[in-house]
Amino acid sequence: MGSHKHLTLEDRQAIAAGLNEHFSFKAIGRVIHKDCTTVAKEVRRNHSVKRTGCWGHGYNNCAYSFSCPRTSVCADCKNRRYIKKCRLCSLCNENCGRYKPAVCPDLLKPPYVCNGCPKKASRCTLEKHIYEAGAANEKYLSTLSGARTGFSLTEEEIRQMDLLVSPLLKQGQSIHHVYVNHRDELMVSESTIYKLVDTGLLSARNLDLPRKVRFAPRKKKKEFKVEKACRIGRDYSSFLSFRDANPDLPVTEMDTVEGVKGGKVILTVHFVKAECMVAFLRDRNDARSVTDAINALYEKLSPEVFCRIMPLLLGDNGSEFSNPSALEKDPEGNDRTRVFYCDPSAPFQKGSAERNHEFIRMFVPKGKPFDNRTQDEIDLMMNHINSYKRPGLGNRSPYEMMAFLYGEGVCRSLGLERIPADRVVLNRSIFIKTEDGDP
Repeated sequence: MGSHKHLTLEDRQAIAAGLNEHFSFKAIGRVIHKDCTTVAKEVRRNHSVKRTGCWGHGYNNCAYSFSCPRTSVCADCKNRRYIKKCRLCSLCNENCGRYKPAVCPDLLKPPYVCNGCPKKASRCTLEKHIYEAGAANEKYLSTLSGARTGFSLTEEEIRQMDLLVSPLLKQGQSIHHVYVNHRDELMVSESTIYKLVDTGLLSARNLDLPRKVRFAPRKKKKEFKVEKACRIGRDYSSFLSFRDANPDLPVTEMDTVEGVKGGKVILTVHFVKAECMVAFLRDRNDARSVTDAINALYEKLSPEVFCRIMPLLLGDNGSEFSNPSALEKDPEGNDRTRVFYCDPSAPFQKGSAERNHEFIRMFVPKGKPFDNRTQDEIDLMMNHINSYKRPGLGNRSPYEMMAFLYGEGVCRSLGLERIPADRVVLNRSIFIKTEDGDP
C-alpha cells in the first residue's frame, strides 16, 4: 500500500466513483492501494455540506417537515400567496418555535455521505453530505496551506505575552522558569516562546537568555512563518481589494536576500512604480531588524513623505515580517502604512522585486556571504543598479524615475546617488578588496 503518501486528485475521483457505486471503504481502498481507514478519514474530513431540497420541496431540516400543518408562522410572510403551508418554505426553520432539527441516521454510519443514496433527489429535504473529488481536493489543499503558514497568534496576544514574559527574562529568569509559573496565562508551549524571542517578536532578546547564547545553532532550523492570525485582513486577496479601491496609491514590495544561512542578510525595499530599490544590511533575519530599518526610513523621509510614497507594503510570509503592527504604526502609535502578505509559495505576486534581485546576484551570487560587506558597499551596489537604464521605463533609470515621481530631495533622503551611464558597473569589482582577497 502507498503509506505515508498524500491522496491525489485521481485518488479522490476514484473514491467518489466508488461511493456512487455503493462500494465499501475496503473495496475502494483496494482500488487506490490505500488502507480502508484512510478512505474513511478522507470522506469524513473533506466532504461538502449542501442545503438542498428534493423534487417539489425546498430545503427544510425540521423533523416535522412532511407532517406539520402550520400556516402563517411569519406574520409578514411575502410567500403566503404562493406557499400555503410553512413546511414548504425554508424560512420556517428560523422562525418557527416548534422547529426541531433532524439528522439523517444514514450519515452516522459508513459511508457517512449521501453519494449513491436513492432518497437524495426524490424525497429528502434534509442537509446533505456529498463527497465530490474536486471540492475535496480544494479543501485538502486549503488545509495543507493553512497548516504551513505558522501559529495562530493575534497581535494582541503577542503584545500581552511580551508584557508578561520580557521583564522576567530581563531579570535573568529562564524561559522554562517563566513558563512553569505562568503556564495558564501564556496558553502556548515553551518552544513557541523560544521561537518568539528568536524571531524578535518580543522585547527580550537572545542575549537575555545566558544559556541559549552558549550553544551553537543547529544546522537545520524550522522557519517560523507569519502567524495565520496576523494574515487576517492582510492576505493577497485583501491586498487586491484594497488596491482596487485605492488605485492611485503606490506599492512598495519588501523582501530578504540571503547570503548563507545564519549570516548577514539584506532587506530590500522596492518602489514598484519607479522600479527603484534600496537595501539595508542586517546582522540577523528577524522581525526586529526589519522594524528598525522601516523606522530608520520613517525618520529619514519624514512622516509626511513616508506616508505619501510608502502607503502599501507587500511582503512574503517569512519570519522577518511577522510583526505587521510594528510596521504599520510609528513609535508613537500613529498609522503610517498598510501591510499585506503574498500567498504562501507565490513569489510571483511581488515579481517586480524578485526581478530586481537578479541584479543583486550579479554582485553577490547565491551561496556567497554578506558578512564581509558594509552598508556603504551595499549602498554603492544599489546606486549602480538604480542607475542602469531599463527598457520598461522608457530607457530611463530607476533613479531618474524616482526623482521624476518624488523629487531629488526624496532620493537624497533615501541615500540614492546617480552614477553616470558610462561608469555603471554590474559586477562585484566595485567592492573593496577584503583581507582574504575575495572582492
